[in-house]
Amino acid sequence: MFTSTERIKADDQSIALYLENLLSHKYQIPTFQRDVVWEKENVKKLWDSIYKFYPLGSILIWKTNTKLESHREIGGIKFADNFYSNEYQYILDGQQRTTSLLTSIHGGKGKIANNENFDPTLYIDLTIELTDATDDTSYAKRFLFWDEIDDRDGQLKANIVKKQRYQDQLIVSLIDIIKDRGEIERNIYVSVNGQFDHPYMQQFRRIREVLANYKISFIELRGIEVAEVCQIFERINQAGKPLDIFDIVVAKTFRSENKTNNISGFYLRELFDQFKKSIFSSQYANIDNWTLLQMLAVVVKLEFPEAGIQNITDIYLNKLKTEHIEAVWSNFKIAVAKTFDFFDNILHIKGGRLIPYRYLYLTITAYFYRNDKPDYSFLNKYFWYYSFHNAELLTNTTHLWQHIDFVNQQKANSTYSFNKFDIDKNSLRKSFYSYRGRLSRAVLSLYANHKPQD
Repeated sequence: MFTSTERIKADDQSIALYLENLLSHKYQIPTFQRDVVWEKENVKKLWDSIYKFYPLGSILIWKTNTKLESHREIGGIKFADNFYSNEYQYILDGQQRTTSLLTSIHGGKGKIANNENFDPTLYIDLTIELTDATDDTSYAKRFLFWDEIDDRDGQLKANIVKKQRYQDQLIVSLIDIIKDRGEIERNIYVSVNGQFDHPYMQQFRRIREVLANYKISFIELRGIEVAEVCQIFERINQAGKPLDIFDIVVAKTFRSENKTNNISGFYLRELFDQFKKSIFSSQYANIDNWTLLQMLAVVVKLEFPEAGIQNITDIYLNKLKTEHIEAVWSNFKIAVAKTFDFFDNILHIKGGRLIPYRYLYLTITAYFYRNDKPDYSFLNKYFWYYSFHNAELLTNTTHLWQHIDFVNQQKANSTYSFNKFDIDKNSLRKSFYSYRGRLSRAVLSLYANHKPQD
């Protein structure tokens, strides 16, 4: 158990050490991170900030023993599939900067998405001086990619001068400065006739110091549960895609295909997408992934009582396992399709916006799961009874499991009974109606059930 002070820890590392740790699998980038948008100009600006020793902002690391699906390729650099550790370190914020740094220095090992022929290795032109502290233009000439240097054997005249500076070792790659800085420094020293304070020497010492001493700031999170990580991720990514429990479950249940050992791949997001495509004609095909995940959790709980899925809250959704999902998936799809068909073609409710209770998706799916002889008369009574009852009887998870027990009792022995209640016209008149209110939707569902012409 971590104390409040242990939950958040600040740290820093040099650029070279950070990238070395990344390449040795110390850090991983989970799949719920949005895709990187790699642009030459942005990479140059990033290095201009580093060159001037400007702060870049902290990289947020989540330390946990939870294994997620991670990107096995960062900026085109491939990582092993079978990576295991006692503690995983996931980059929650800083993927863009990480990818830019990694490809700039180790770019020769990988390719950039949608531009596979481009070499992202970054070079520095030591002849470009920094004029003053507010110089905000020289970086574009100082930092170069190979396509800005290569003159194609003299055919590209705009690059001839730069190609010559490259051959004179006045334009050098960042990775060479890290690996062979002594030899590069000697070559420059000779080319400037031993002038120690020559501007080229000053530029070289500056970039050498940057690569050796610039510190990247880290904030490490420990002892934080999945639900809280989702909230943290959303708050630090206001302009990006919010993270929800579905993203976490997708990452945790992912399994790579291994043909050698006859192990099939598993990717829950793809299964959900394929299922929705299979029912594309239904207005329920746009159901949100969170609700569908909760429906799945209900079925797993019914099939595997020992699986620990005691509820449909995030903490229990996080316990869903690949093998359990695989075991129920075929019958689950049938149950969900029957649920949507019941709403759509039996009740004639065209779309989820009119369903009085969201939990009705879950209870009716539980009823249809492994049920070859559903009683539609019972389901009709069940739906209208609870939609119009004077009391709200399906508003929390306690109600939910009581309802699931009730419908499964009918499924098991075909017996059921509803307590009598009268619909009070005055109560209906005096009720507060809102767009999301249960009673508003129940009334609209009743209208829809009579198949109005308009």
